This record gives sequence, structure tokens and C-alpha cells, in this order.
Amino acid sequence: MSVQLFDILRLKSKAEISELCRKIGISYDLLKYYNDNNILASSSELDAITSQTSVEKFEIMISMGIMSRELKNILAVNAERISHILIDDNAKKTSDTDDLKPELTTDYGSLYRADCMTVLKNTADNSVDVVFADPPFNLNKKYPSNMNDNLIEEEYLSWSEKWIDECIRILKPGGSFFLWNIPKWNTYLSDFLNQRLTFRHWITTDIKYSLPIQGRLYPSHYSLLYYCKGKKPNYFNSDRLPMEICPKCKGDLKDYGGYKDKMNPKGISMTDVWYDIPPVRHTKYKKRKGANELSIKLLDRILEMSSQPGDVVFDPFGGSGSTYLVAELKKRRWLGVEIGPVEDIIARFSDIESERPLLDKYRNGYNRLFTKEGLAERKKRGLWTNETFKKDQVLVLDLD
Repeated sequence: MSVQLFDILRLKSKAEISELCRKIGISYDLLKYYNDNNILASSSELDAITSQTSVEKFEIMISMGIMSRELKNILAVNAERISHILIDDNAKKTSDTDDLKPELTTDYGSLYRADCMTVLKNTADNSVDVVFADPPFNLNKKYPSNMNDNLIEEEYLSWSEKWIDECIRILKPGGSFFLWNIPKWNTYLSDFLNQRLTFRHWITTDIKYSLPIQGRLYPSHYSLLYYCKGKKPNYFNSDRLPMEICPKCKGDLKDYGGYKDKMNPKGISMTDVWYDIPPVRHTKYKKRKGANELSIKLLDRILEMSSQPGDVVFDPFGGSGSTYLVAELKKRRWLGVEIGPVEDIIARFSDIESERPLLDKYRNGYNRLFTKEGLAERKKRGLWTNETFKKDQVLVLDLD
């Protein structure tokens, strides 16, 4: 738990704070901003603060929970001495999972209504192949579980690190870890993950949900972090996408010059920027009232890329159950947790076959240079296709 700057400097009144600001030559508003937002002052400001208060910069940094590489190296050199004064909180923890029973059991998975940490602590080491996590974003939303979605920054990040650590523990060597969040939080959590797993990709997913926020750029994308446990993933097989064509004339949107005969008939290689994941807004597809919901297209793509039938998928934040539903339809074993009501997830499984056509529609759009509809229209209009070129001239290359 971090300590605020004013407490570290033992400043108790506005007059004391103002006097320090005068001495070190910065405004009251700026120093208060540092204090309220747990932001470290610049190096020259820290030197000035130290000269006026005799509180060393490393004491300030450690108390605020902000670690530079220099400070980390100092701590590492003194690790043995430091370890003797730390209390092992793990020894004091007790299990409260004696009555843990699934709310839903299917051919491939089990769903628990519980805190994810409770289920995680009763899950064996190295037992799941894929972790996909879509945690609350700490945006002060109201959830049916009445959980607090308005934690101070340090509390939110500390909680996130705890459940991520447990997810890493249960992930098999070579397993894949995906974290879906807004960019703000993933900038912090990627640093935490970089010290524990192997970075694969920062995937940007363009999804627009809300109106622009005054005084800021319009937030229109989500961050999907992709890591693996160990040097490389046990399984990776990315889909290929159809070539983009004009929705009206069906012509090329990109000039491929004289390389059209070399285009891979299975489509364009997928990049780490995804523009084609739809927001779930229509009531026909929305399964959870009053909250955002992930498209099954996103989960289908992730599970196809990182798992095979029979692999175990774990999602610690069930929400509407999209991960579990897609895993079930794709014959992956799954373990699910939701701290709030689970009736919507259970109802969704009772009518699971109604969602297969949409999943099949998404899946049929991959691994081909043109969609079926696009190919038919291009042939009708006399536009080039792979079939235009003689087979003995085709050299399959990736040009994306």
C-alpha cells in the first residue's frame, strides 16, 4: 500500500505545504497534484524537497511504491537484509473454499459463483492452457455484485497483480495469457507481466462505445495484452483475413500492383490492430442487461489462435459468459468464475445452440482471400480473383 507524499513529508496543514512550495519553487497546485495522484516529482524537485525536509528521495519512492531501475538494483543488492524484516503474509492465510460448488456443470466446463481468488487458490499449479481475463476497469460502474469499481489507483493495481499472479501460477508452461483492459491500466500491468511472462503482442482493438470526453481525445480502442509462459506458446495458429474490398464497387481498396497473382489464397496475415470486432449493442445478441459485453467473435479468434479442442481455458471474470460459451461450442474444457449473479450465463447455456450460427458466420469469414459474397460479386463484375491466374503462375507469398 503506497503512502501519499504529504504524509511522507509529515505535512499536516495547508500553511506547511505552501511554505515548502515557496522554498522549493513550485506551485501549491502542482505539489498537491503529485500528492493526490501518487505521481513522483521530477529529479530536481526531489532534490529540492530533500534539501528542505531531510527526507531522502529513495524513502519517498519506496513509500509511494514507485521503483526506478536504480532503486530496484539497490534493493536487489540488499535483498538478504530486507527479507529478514518482511512478514510472510501467506503463512497467515486460511482457505474458505470448503463449500465451493459449481453453479453449472456442462460436458466441458464448470461455473462457480465466487470471488475469483477463492477459485484460483483451489486450482492446481500448471493446470490450464489459456487464461483470458476481462476484469472490471475501475470506472465506477454499478455491477449486480455490488463490488467496488471505484478503488484508488494503488488499490486497483495491487488487486490486479494478486489475481494475475495466481493466474500465472495455474498456467501451464507454454500456456497463453490474455488481458483485456483499457490502455491506462494495461500500461501499468504490462510492466508487471514483463517480469513474469514472455511478451507476445499488444493488440489494439478498435471498438467505439461512448461519446467523446471533453478535454481528451475520443477513447476508441481497447488493449489486449498477449503473453505466454516460457519461451514460446505451445500452440499458435492465427487466422487469416479476407482482403478488404469496396462495399459498393467491390474493387480493391489497396493497390497490390503486379503481385496479385502472388496473393495467398488463404487471405491476408492478421496484424496486431483489429478493426473488425463488433460492439455488442443489439438486444438480439446482448445477453447481459445494463453492462458492456464482449463479442463472441473476439473470443473465437483468441481461442482459435491459442488453443486446440480439449485444452483448458480459464476466465476469472465471467460477466455474460461469452468465454465459456465459445469454449463449449469449440470443445475446449473451461473453468469459469463470476462473483455476481450467474443466472444470465446459465440461461445462455440452456439455449447454447442458438448462438452457433453467428459463431459459424464469423468463422466462415476467415482464411480466404475473399468472402463468398465478395468473390461472387467480383466474378460478376469481371474483377481479378485467384482463379483468374493460371495455376502454374501462382507463387503463394505473404504480402501484408
